[in-house]
Amino acid sequence: MTRQEIFENIIRKRSFLCVGLDTDARKLPKHLLKESNPVFTFNKAIVDATAPFCVAYKPNLAFYESLGTKGWEAFLRTVRYIRQNYPDQFIIADAKRGDIGNTSKLYARSFFDEADVDAVTVSPYMGEDSVTPFLGYEGKWVIVLALTSNKGSEDFQLTEDAQGERLFEKVLRRSQEWGGEERMMYVVGATQGQAFEGIRKIVPRHFLLVPGIGAQGGSLEEVCRYGMNSQCGLIVNSSRAIIYADNPSEKAREVQRQMNEQLTRYGL
Repeated sequence: MTRQEIFENIIRKRSFLCVGLDTDARKLPKHLLKESNPVFTFNKAIVDATAPFCVAYKPNLAFYESLGTKGWEAFLRTVRYIRQNYPDQFIIADAKRGDIGNTSKLYARSFFDEADVDAVTVSPYMGEDSVTPFLGYEGKWVIVLALTSNKGSEDFQLTEDAQGERLFEKVLRRSQEWGGEERMMYVVGATQGQAFEGIRKIVPRHFLLVPGIGAQGGSLEEVCRYGMNSQCGLIVNSSRAIIYADNPSEKAREVQRQMNEQLTRYGL
């Protein structure tokens, strides 16, 4: 999926919502447990309920890998179901991979050749050769961890060098030598607030994948004020607040309504 196609979907649906499929097998409704693959059955229902209101889905691989082969099967079936029934959706494997080049090549093959997702989240902290193998697939995206929403982000990402440059800023600047805005996005947590303003000075045109809206308390209005660009430039994720809501469809519709207001406010 191209950058322009993502933008066109955002404008057509008046939404830049990504639904995070963080499906915890221990939280599934009891009536699903009789199914042959309860996680897939749950995901299918969530996708059917929310697809009109979002532009992307983001399965978090930890929730699937923790279940062994059954979980990997649920992940693959979920991707396949979205592909077949909602082909306009951007599918992100939230895997946070990052290893030496040979290993990264195999991770890339796993997610792009076998699973056929559109994008993979990647940790950049082993450097260029841990990221560029993912860029070898035409039409596929790398989403680089930049400034995350967890408390521990302060331990390394916000540390400064002798010139006052913070580590996440170095990641943003250096990684642009590996891939451009047509193939690379960045993870920036919604709880980082006004940091978006400085980030946009470094990466004004890139899409940002923004977790932390909803259960983690990030402000959509603040993210848009400091992070939106002329092509929206945001894919904002909500996971638990939607998939475990009493009515996931209505919850996704409400988030879509808020996003429509923000798009209108900024002239999109």
